[in-house]
Amino acid sequence: MSELIEKVKETKMENVFDCVYADGTTRLCTKNFAPGYSVYGERLINYKGEEYREWNAFRSKLAGAIMKGLKENPVRKAIKVLYLGAASGTTPSHISDIVEKEGKVYGVEFSPRVVRELILVAQRRSNLFPILADARFPQNYGRLIEDVNVLYVDIAQPDQTDIAIYNARYFLRDKGFILLAIKARSIDVTKEPTEIFKTETAKLEKEGFEVVQVLNLDPYDKDHAMVLARYG
Repeated sequence: MSELIEKVKETKMENVFDCVYADGTTRLCTKNFAPGYSVYGERLINYKGEEYREWNAFRSKLAGAIMKGLKENPVRKAIKVLYLGAASGTTPSHISDIVEKEGKVYGVEFSPRVVRELILVAQRRSNLFPILADARFPQNYGRLIEDVNVLYVDIAQPDQTDIAIYNARYFLRDKGFILLAIKARSIDVTKEPTEIFKTETAKLEKEGFEVVQVLNLDPYDKDHAMVLARYG
């Protein structure tokens, strides 16, 4: 695919790149931690001796948030991330790319079937650690996880914000960040999503979190918002 690429350039966010194609289109990408292997069928790009993975904003809420104007990506090189709702590893694999070998990504997923897929991804990524567990009960997996710099939450539960806060109390370092993907229709199908976003961010503020930014993820994810909040 290298002949299709005009250039790969750095963005303002660490280890997140813009891949500029010869036809003028630009896509987000990350440097592949597991060269030669894609995770969800994404395009692999060779440029100046490095391999990059195209990061599809319609498949990843973090990529969608970046495309919608995320002011700051707290996911950086060499940090530790706890990811609740890791699923089969699409976004966790890109986070694995970003944190590199000095970082760690703990991926908690409730479904045994899906965890098997996540394990296959982790087999080629020494910084990705799958954990089969229920995110509502962090005490059950606390011994497996160090304190983290970022808590990423993408779970379809009515009490998803409460679960995020509970896990933050267990694992998030002071001045650490939450990236919370609010799924409005999982909370209340009768209310307007914007009303739900306000209610959920108010919960974070009441518990002492500083809400830095709230981004509506449409058109990448309908009725979803990404909340960036700082702890402590």
